[in-house]
Amino acid sequence: MFSPKTYIDRRRRLQKDVASGILLFLGNDDYGMNYADNTYHFRQDSTFLYFFGSDYAGLSAIIDIDNDEEIIFGDELTIDHIVWMGSQPTVREKSLLVGVNRTEPTARLYEILTRAMESGRKIHFLPPYRAEHQVKLMELLGITPKMQTEAASVDFIKAVVDQRSYKTEEEIIQIEESVAITADMHIEAMRMIRPGMKEADVAAAVTQIALASEGNISFPVIATINGQTLHNHYHGNVLKEGDMLLLDAGAENRMHYAGDLSSTIPVSRRFTERQKDIYRIALAAHQNAVAALKPGVPFKEIHLLAARTIVDGMKNLGLMRGDAAEAANAGAHALFFQCGLGHMMGLDVHDMENLGEVWVGYDGQPKSTLFGLKSLRLARKLEPGFVLTIEPGIYFIPELIDMWKAEKRFAEFINYDKVEEYRNFGGLRNEEDYLITPEGARRLGKHVPITIEEVESMR
Repeated sequence: MFSPKTYIDRRRRLQKDVASGILLFLGNDDYGMNYADNTYHFRQDSTFLYFFGSDYAGLSAIIDIDNDEEIIFGDELTIDHIVWMGSQPTVREKSLLVGVNRTEPTARLYEILTRAMESGRKIHFLPPYRAEHQVKLMELLGITPKMQTEAASVDFIKAVVDQRSYKTEEEIIQIEESVAITADMHIEAMRMIRPGMKEADVAAAVTQIALASEGNISFPVIATINGQTLHNHYHGNVLKEGDMLLLDAGAENRMHYAGDLSSTIPVSRRFTERQKDIYRIALAAHQNAVAALKPGVPFKEIHLLAARTIVDGMKNLGLMRGDAAEAANAGAHALFFQCGLGHMMGLDVHDMENLGEVWVGYDGQPKSTLFGLKSLRLARKLEPGFVLTIEPGIYFIPELIDMWKAEKRFAEFINYDKVEEYRNFGGLRNEEDYLITPEGARRLGKHVPITIEEVESMR
């Protein structure tokens, strides 16, 4: 937890930016996996953490801007809770740690909000992403789940995004710690992978490093020999000679700041020549994107730079043809590079994604509907204080190849006969985390081997 002043300053700025009404913050509750007492690992709502800091279940809060009042709501533990959970600070003790002096039982939240609505006052809330939040909003405000996203406060969303997008020095320290732990996870995977292991062995080893750091994983581990499936959480395959393992894994530290790195590792001691050919193209896209990072440059342009680099590389292998810029602008590169170049990162591994990409990554501008480009989570001009990922990849997805080939889509740019030779190649990517600085960009955390020579030296 940061000092009380940090949280007080954040809330004061939020009051100023929204200007009037009541801001409603719903913390997260314990949530049963398969019955009530067998809960998922508790994770506090990130916006609640950012403004109120309390990492406990069952809390909510309001900021009454018009009356300059802040209240945290929660119920004290009963002896039955203490028997099973042990003692915890009182709600008031938790609240004083973040500079909030008034606390109330949970039931009082309904009374206060009801009186405010009867007086015609505006209640600001954020888009819900959990069923428990949807139920609470329906009970508290009378808004059905179907209408809640539309009814969420744009002023509140924009004010939160405008603060959380710019990481302070104390936040960067936390993120660097998480990225350093994440780097250890990837370095260990590079050292340990051997033919005959299961993907689950790798997933277990990297998860252990995150847990041993007194934190957790920042998202479910991707450890797969089928890298062409972008979010593949199956871990049952056996690693064989000639395979590549794609590891996408991150740590979340005790303060819940995230790291997010990806590595592609040969199961054999060396990459095959074909693997090297594709790996070099993805690495060139990565390095070109990193070199272009600086304030004022739209991230969409850097994404398209990576796409053009991939097209040029594929042309050299005979898989594509024509002008690289024309191919990338048309979306032909998306046969191989279907996802976005990167995303914001902070308290969430995809930072503030629940608030809407149009606000977080596009500064209110509409997103593209073009396949590939529509998956770009960040497009806005870069500014100092942004923390983001760089993660171009190349993926051969047989079902996508078959569909585009049958449609003769982008036949002027794609040599489908040559592509067929690679249909079972799989996929690969590497990923690093960067802070945008006034001068350019700085990689966060310790270095993870990324060139072919560096990766093979770990094997």
